[in-house]
Amino acid sequence: MKYHFIIKTRTNFDRSFSEKAPYWKDLINDKSKAVEHFFPAFDQLFKKYNLSFWLTREYQPQHRDWSVQEVDNDLDRIYRVILQDDYDYPDSLVKEIRLLPLIEEADELKVAEAQLPQPQLAVQASFGMAKPSDLIYLPYAQLITKGIPEITIAVLDTGVNLDHKELTGKLVKPADFVNLAGLDTKDFIGDVLDYDDVPEDEVGHGTHVSGIIASKGIEMDEGICPGCKIMPVRVLATMKNGDKIVGAGIIDNINTGIKYAVDHGADIINMSLGIRHAGGGLPHEDVVNYALSKNVTIVAASGNDGTEEKYYPGALPGVIAVGAVDGSGMVAPFTSYGANITVVGPGLHIYSSYTHNTYAYATGTSQASPFVCGAIGLMKSYAKQLGKSLSNDMIMYVLRNSSDRVDNHMRNQKAGYGLINLTDAFKLLHYLIH
Repeated sequence: MKYHFIIKTRTNFDRSFSEKAPYWKDLINDKSKAVEHFFPAFDQLFKKYNLSFWLTREYQPQHRDWSVQEVDNDLDRIYRVILQDDYDYPDSLVKEIRLLPLIEEADELKVAEAQLPQPQLAVQASFGMAKPSDLIYLPYAQLITKGIPEITIAVLDTGVNLDHKELTGKLVKPADFVNLAGLDTKDFIGDVLDYDDVPEDEVGHGTHVSGIIASKGIEMDEGICPGCKIMPVRVLATMKNGDKIVGAGIIDNINTGIKYAVDHGADIINMSLGIRHAGGGLPHEDVVNYALSKNVTIVAASGNDGTEEKYYPGALPGVIAVGAVDGSGMVAPFTSYGANITVVGPGLHIYSSYTHNTYAYATGTSQASPFVCGAIGLMKSYAKQLGKSLSNDMIMYVLRNSSDRVDNHMRNQKAGYGLINLTDAFKLLHYLIH
């Protein structure tokens, strides 16, 4: 395969060495803008091992020049170096790159896995069960607002069933950042090539999440904020790992998906996925900080192994990490709690849209996250209808002070500040913004 390396330069780096480097996604589609050099010490190191490379930008500036927020979060200092051929290179190469005085960080591109809950196909919903929406007092909030189309929620996931009847007319600015060309893809299911604007979901996870957020309510309960728009951004391919289905994606391509969502108008990003930290910088840290600096709210699943394992981005400061509860409001035993959980939401036997215009039940913090994400969509919609905007700090304040505690402590390790309560949340929000 043509290996990729992610390089972060130090603040004293002379940009004249790289000012013509194209955005990596543009280079893959058009080699006419290729740049084949970096700075002298870097070029000499690669020449020593007879390695030819292309130099590209890891991120694209939102506008013509880098913004203050992009610079403050170091996005202008991150590059992707792509080897031009299927070279074998020495194990010491990454270590040698890190030793160069102008380099702050360097690593190989990594493929990471995120376990996906196994859905169960359903012919129709079981209306005898208590509705998850009642657990969070959704009917009260929806009397005030059902969301507005000016609020966009990006779903970074396995894509979405683009013509599902529950979601038609709700999808905006779709994108697919999955491209595993050159990797061993024999265990993958479906599309693993090409960057495009057709993020079709082939396994249902992203469609299930999107339905919880914004479904029309044709053959399922209406979504949490059906008036909001969904931006489907495919960042995970799907593969079989033993008897499990897992999402698999290149961490840095997920990062690119986050920046795409921010730069194309997302107000909230739902990430029902989690990546373990495996050395180097924390996964997604720079680009998540960029999103937060632009007042984009990020909501993420805490994980499904019931341990103190940390999954990212949920474990990053500023991200709203969500655990799951069962139908009685008790914390589900599969909820991972290594992240600093903010709140919990319904996550057991959730009925929602699925592939090929079907429906399914699924269980996991992946399902709890969109309940919270949708609730924040309602809050942002209500504020916008009043000519106001909500900061991430205010959203966090409302969640902390309106959720139902699971015990007599202010915060519980496995439940955070408790189960979201949209009646109390909207009463508090109304008081704060009037």
